Amino acid sequence: MKVKAFEILHCDAGWRTFSFLKIDTDAGITGWSEFNESFGSPGLSGAINHLMPGVIGQDPHRIELINAVLGSRSVQSRGGIARQAIGAIENALLDIKGKDLGVPVYQLFGGKLRDRLPVYWSHCGSYRMRNPEILGCKPVRTYDDMARVGEEVRARGFKGLKTNTALAVGDHIEQYRPGFLVGRGFPERNWNRHVAESAVRTVQAFREGAGPEMEIMLDLNFHFRTEGFRWMADALAEQNLTWLELDIHNPEALALLRRDAKMPIASGETLLERRDFRPYLEQNTMDVAIVDVVWNGFNESLKIAAMADAYDVNVAPHNFYGHLASAISAHFCAAVPNFRVMEIDIDSVPWRDEYVMSVPVFEDGDYILPAGPGWGVEVNEAAIRARPPREVRTSV
Repeated sequence: MKVKAFEILHCDAGWRTFSFLKIDTDAGITGWSEFNESFGSPGLSGAINHLMPGVIGQDPHRIELINAVLGSRSVQSRGGIARQAIGAIENALLDIKGKDLGVPVYQLFGGKLRDRLPVYWSHCGSYRMRNPEILGCKPVRTYDDMARVGEEVRARGFKGLKTNTALAVGDHIEQYRPGFLVGRGFPERNWNRHVAESAVRTVQAFREGAGPEMEIMLDLNFHFRTEGFRWMADALAEQNLTWLELDIHNPEALALLRRDAKMPIASGETLLERRDFRPYLEQNTMDVAIVDVVWNGFNESLKIAAMADAYDVNVAPHNFYGHLASAISAHFCAAVPNFRVMEIDIDSVPWRDEYVMSVPVFEDGDYILPAGPGWGVEVNEAAIRARPPREVRTSV
């Protein structure tokens, strides 16, 4: 069997774009992966287009060899967009291999450790604050509204949620996002007491609505520098967070933050390949390593998880995409021993379900692992083609 052709498809996902790589073989088997270009990865489709000619004519089963070839062709710009392109190619080839052998992808890597995956509702309240008209739901405008979202999370059986700082502005709230060039605080990314108090009120609102047993995470992203992260962690010390999540490309600074923080620290979602994770693990910077399986590729993500396991660090996937990406992340969660919890977006555009033939199944706050060959999720190509992106979307 040989790789015969490929195609990149994009479709409308409201405030963002979902992107897919389709790889065809001469045996009639097609593999799919989902990748993310519309948030933080401009030019990724071009990188895939540049690398794929080296894959045409190759045996899709020889994934390590193909990875080595693609790695050598991008070694002078290792990581970044090149790694994400290789990850998208690798994930589609794994879908082919699993389908050809008639087994799920996790079976290719020692089998599964679990069928049910605890998940947390990501961007909880955040999307409803920014894009209620696209979601078709009631807008979140106050902390009381956030408390009601917390009630909904609990009522629907989820046991964990992650949110973002909602800044009090007069009689309403809005997201605080200077690290993403949005609104107040850019480019300095400095903390102040009002921002810190708003973060505390955000968590308290969800605690009021979701109850004392709910696992609550707060994601600070890149919105502060080291000083600000330290102050925010101190302000949130009594809020019983499951973890405080943040991104900082300085392992020494993150180690300092983790040493002093009164809650677990999660980080790593923007790190690529084992080489990026190594200094963070060596310096004991995080309690939970966030691994983006879509960016890194499944095989490389397993190697990152194995390295984290040697440092007694749990892993959790960075997963805020569509249903195919969730299935790819779910196989990762099923295959590694040091799995903590799986991120997933529950809120999305009403038509997201159209893009796959079967939607995820949740029971008692758990994601039920797909059982079919490959990723176990079939893409609805006709639906993707029927909803082309309305414009280039570059924010989430």
